[in-house]
Amino acid sequence: MSTIHVDVVSAEASIFEGKAEFVVLPGEAGELGIYPQHTPLITRIRPGAVRIKVPGQADEEFVFVAGGILEVQPNRVTVLADTAIRGHDLDEAKAVEARKAAEEALANKSGDIDYAKAQAELAAAIAQIAALRKFRSKK
Repeated sequence: MSTIHVDVVSAEASIFEGKAEFVVLPGEAGELGIYPQHTPLITRIRPGAVRIKVPGQADEEFVFVAGGILEVQPNRVTVLADTAIRGHDLDEAKAVEARKAAEEALANKSGDIDYAKAQAELAAAIAQIAALRKFRSKK
């Protein structure tokens, strides 16, 4: 089977670099499946799980991204993530805490709050919890 080169990077580090049979990730308009020789594409991505099928490896690589940009070329996929965390590094307790903090910030009607930021943080926390549970269920 042919492969495609995949790079998943955040502002802090390169999270994944290597060959893949396919990549699945949360595009702005829905889940995207990218195979070798895919039509060129640039789109925003939503918070969620990036699944990477590495040749010769039974389990998929799993990375949580909190939004960003996807660029697809026929032989290369580049994910420029706002935040990216390897699946095995996800911490459910921290994600639940972040969700509660964002919910409290949105419920607080009296303070000076950036509602757009709080809503984005809530969406990212919810997506991280869902991705973590999906990752654990596959193990």
